[in-house]
Amino acid sequence: MASAGRRGGGAVKGALLVGGTSSDAGKSLIVAGLCRHLARQGIRVAPFKAQNMSNNSVVTLDGGEIGRAQALQAFACGLEPSTRFNPVLLKPGSDRRSHVVVRGQPAGDVGARDYHAWRARLVGIVADELASLRDDFDVVIAEGAGSVAEINLRPTDIANMGLARSADLPVILVSDIDRGGSLAHLFGTTAVLDAADQRLIAGFVINKFRGDPAILAPGLDQLQGLTGRSTFGVIPFRSDLWIDAEDSLAAPVGRRVGPPDDGTADPSAVALSVAAIRLPRVSNTTDVEALGCEPGVDVTWVDDAASVASADLVVLPGTRATVSDLAWLRSRGLADALVGRARRGWPVIGICGGFQMLGRQIDDPVESAAGRVEGLGILDLEIGFESGKVLRQVTGDGDGRPISGYEIHHGRVRWSGERPWIVDAQNGPEGAVRGAVRGTHWHGLLASDAFRRDLLRTVAEERGVTGFVAAPDTVVNEIRGTQVDLMADLVGEHLDLSALEAVIEHGPDPRSPVITHRLE
Repeated sequence: MASAGRRGGGAVKGALLVGGTSSDAGKSLIVAGLCRHLARQGIRVAPFKAQNMSNNSVVTLDGGEIGRAQALQAFACGLEPSTRFNPVLLKPGSDRRSHVVVRGQPAGDVGARDYHAWRARLVGIVADELASLRDDFDVVIAEGAGSVAEINLRPTDIANMGLARSADLPVILVSDIDRGGSLAHLFGTTAVLDAADQRLIAGFVINKFRGDPAILAPGLDQLQGLTGRSTFGVIPFRSDLWIDAEDSLAAPVGRRVGPPDDGTADPSAVALSVAAIRLPRVSNTTDVEALGCEPGVDVTWVDDAASVASADLVVLPGTRATVSDLAWLRSRGLADALVGRARRGWPVIGICGGFQMLGRQIDDPVESAAGRVEGLGILDLEIGFESGKVLRQVTGDGDGRPISGYEIHHGRVRWSGERPWIVDAQNGPEGAVRGAVRGTHWHGLLASDAFRRDLLRTVAEERGVTGFVAAPDTVVNEIRGTQVDLMADLVGEHLDLSALEAVIEHGPDPRSPVITHRLE
């Protein structure tokens, strides 16, 4: 369905909640695409996610922490990341407890059963931030969390229908048809809601469709007959959409990180293999995306010792549970494989929690309450956790190259016998190097283009890979912009944006019926 752009040349004014029938349905993509499309029209637009559950986060200019997806959506709007866009962030540290970040700052830990006690406080914060954004922008595109049909959680919901009801937001439902059962998901999700929630459901979007849309069309007509709501469009499956994962669920073992093979690569070119260890509580998986952007660098998520032992480079990424994920490394033989690499002089990079694991000792009375724990002993470091969290954007120098990144961590280097890897412009020496093993608390470092290219050349030399040539022109930020533009193009080409803009301005059709079907 083609977009009609802004109707009559006037500015769109209002808000919309993009909800899902499940996690990873494509909500983040639709929000980013809509934000970029509206921004292209000169409309002042902002993203919003009341509550995010993700260990992929970034640091804002004012030293706060928000979900990575909202940073990408801000980028799509032409805005700097702000804590206003994601006032509540939950960072899972185990299956039962999460670290709570409120307005960008740590606010404590919470268990699933006692989260209801937080709701009264958080709902007011969320409402205030959304109202403020609606005052300052023409349009706010909000993203729901998981599925809007988690009816067991509805009394404490502040991100889906609870938010929509309190702020009178129209809602569109997104379903990933690649998983199967999409039409049933859309019908069932709508039907399971109570009458007041159902009245806010304006219509549907199908995501990741493969094949001929004409085959799907009769099903959409039947869905409209059953629900009284139309489908605003069908987004086709695109394998070249890959950057900026919402959370660690998008980093399964065996998944290759980077653009798909389009058949243009030189099959005779020498490549570097990178094994990114998929920790149980892995955080900031986007750190390895910069490596995945590079032609001739094959990055794969792994969890086995053989892959760690054989790769040209191993990345030990960040984690929300350093001590327990260190124990997991040992239980699977990965710790021994990492120690073996270090002894052979083969490259390893540890980032944040991964960097901490490489040291001799970790003293953690904060995150795990485990106290003193032996590290891998690859680097001569002692790490101590403190209750205060380091949250800041950083710049500096890496081997004569300008570098930048951000820090999110409780652990500090209490003592180091290693030479530093990089230099922090504000705090001086940062990280550690021993042989071919490197580590830093900086996230985002590998997105510094010239520094990354130099590092890859060094890794090839250390691993004895001859003939590898680092591409001279890979710019990660430009690739990220291309991805956002692709999202906007998909939205513009395949959604009825004229109809969506009408929903943003005027809300759902008040004549939409309430589904009263019940099993007998």
